[in-house]
Amino acid sequence: MKQLVSIIMPSYNSSKTIISSIQSVLAQKYENWELLITDDCSSDDTLEIILSFSKKDERIKVFSFDNNRGAGAARNNSIEKANGRYIAFLDSDDMWHEDKLMKQVDFMLTGHYGLTYTAYSKINVDGQVKKKIKPPEQVNYNELLKSNVIGCLTAMYDVKMLGKVYMPLIRKRQDMALWLNILKKINFAYCLNENLAFYREGHSSLSSNKFKVLKSQWSFYRDHLKLSFPLALYYFFNYIHRALIKHA
Repeated sequence: MKQLVSIIMPSYNSSKTIISSIQSVLAQKYENWELLITDDCSSDDTLEIILSFSKKDERIKVFSFDNNRGAGAARNNSIEKANGRYIAFLDSDDMWHEDKLMKQVDFMLTGHYGLTYTAYSKINVDGQVKKKIKPPEQVNYNELLKSNVIGCLTAMYDVKMLGKVYMPLIRKRQDMALWLNILKKINFAYCLNENLAFYREGHSSLSSNKFKVLKSQWSFYRDHLKLSFPLALYYFFNYIHRALIKHA
């Protein structure tokens, strides 16, 4: 019997993109999945859109907040209600290749892996591929501290091996914090090096946001992880160095 995959999707005012995201799940060749969407009090017609999908396919389960709590809380609500052996993540503006679940579940079962991720493409708001991201074949806790090489839309973890692991309720770097918590339990996360997902970049350019990115990364090291100043500085400079290489 095929293992059930629980797909975690938060939504907030996502009416322009969420249809494509849901359709990419419906197109999966691997059919034993449930899609758990928690809407974070959208003010547009996002909730109506996802409810219309759920009426047509019982695998789509919809929950909603009556006040805005953030993407981390929305994801955790869906994780709490998930029934699958595997937990996968897809945001409401990203998409998957139709082979994504089929290939990644087989990869995890064959390798007996607790956490895996894949290569992916960055696309613009019109869906055009701008860059392909090829992560390292494996990553451990210390290496992940230097650079978050695990794209959230590509990640999948094994509940049978790890139990349910939730996202810390911090404003930024929620996914990185989750992977680090998992990597305290296992030695490595492993990459299926095939391009199986599509990350949609927003309108803001990297250069216009780089100061905010660096500020939040420093805060993540010092305030969330509670690293000492010298250790935080070491990982922070590694983060900057790898970011420069990545975006060169």
